[in-house]
Amino acid sequence: MGNILNNLKSLTKKSKSKMVLCVVDGLGGIPHPDFGGKTELEAARTPNLDALAQKSTLGLMVPVQYGVTPGSGPGHIALFGYDPEELVIGRGVLEALGVGMELQEGDIAARANFATKNAEGIITDRRAGRISTEECQRLVQRLQESIQTIEDVEILLKAGKEHRFVMVLRGKDLGDNLQDTDPQKEGLPPYEPKGFDTLSEKTAYIVKRFLEKAEGIIESEPRANAILLRGFSKSPTLEKFPERYGVRALAIAIYPMYKGIARLFGFDTPDVEGDLRNEIELLKSQWQEYDFFFLHYKDTDKAGEDGDFSRKVECIEYFDSLLPEILSLSPDVLVITGDHSTPSLLRGHSWHPSPVLLYSPYGGVPTGTRFTERECASGYLGHFPAKALMSLMLASALRLGKFGA
Repeated sequence: MGNILNNLKSLTKKSKSKMVLCVVDGLGGIPHPDFGGKTELEAARTPNLDALAQKSTLGLMVPVQYGVTPGSGPGHIALFGYDPEELVIGRGVLEALGVGMELQEGDIAARANFATKNAEGIITDRRAGRISTEECQRLVQRLQESIQTIEDVEILLKAGKEHRFVMVLRGKDLGDNLQDTDPQKEGLPPYEPKGFDTLSEKTAYIVKRFLEKAEGIIESEPRANAILLRGFSKSPTLEKFPERYGVRALAIAIYPMYKGIARLFGFDTPDVEGDLRNEIELLKSQWQEYDFFFLHYKDTDKAGEDGDFSRKVECIEYFDSLLPEILSLSPDVLVITGDHSTPSLLRGHSWHPSPVLLYSPYGGVPTGTRFTERECASGYLGHFPAKALMSLMLASALRLGKFGA
């Protein structure tokens, strides 16, 4: 199966069909004992999703491997039909592309968070209270004006959304095999930069010097007085999505990381601000120009990571309220799923499979009454790897020919 999935190009056929992949980030959940043992999807009032589920095929999708918790990068790599175990793309590259930075050969990119640490150097808030984007821009500009080079390495910084920004190191003989400095949870100090080979040891030294200089500049800030780095990486070479599947592809995402991964795979990525409503308006305006649409909705994941069950429910309900706007375009194939699960009970990404809804006249046999994890567990699509989703979408759009004689 793996070889066929990696070579669908030979089976693709021309078609006028339209496909929409709605990624409701972190959609899946697990039963929460404080909310009647329900998941967020089960607790949400979703009349439009439930009505669509009754006309669609349902299933559960494993993002990477059973029991493996995926980052957003591997989750989307699989959704686009590539093998996330073979194609490893660091978070830094995705963030850099997402904020519009042009990477050169040999550049090292890293995702950065402003954070809060106490007098003992312990991280008390990994996201610095989710400072505003404007505050992030102010701090990044201050840092960039003060730190432009360290020895023979150029330091390039650019603000993202809220507490996030990107650092790119440009110089000779730099490696990307580094330990993240982000401990991934509060109550711990940042990890020391550490390189695991000779070239990466040089990078780690530059990173350490950068952090010393940068945190000396922001140490008096009330919230953003520390910096956490992760996802050190170089840009890979890969087959682009439009060529692989024979489609004109558009990505609609507000957050830089998701625009970045789409841009890396060859999607057109116009700028869009606001929220899901603005994203759907862009979808409508570009409907005649493209065949495949990737629409990303972030707020469910943010609520799950904050451990806010009720707000994640509200975000799901907001998506449901706007679903008729997407359906009004009459897509030939519509998939609604997540890149991973983010149960609010766990306050982070998890290994649990993502619920999947596939709407198409040719998708298979509808069996569900609601779009929930329990209904998807017994759905027609069964349990399948996320990297197979694109072949299901293409087949349902009548874009795949027969394999073999």
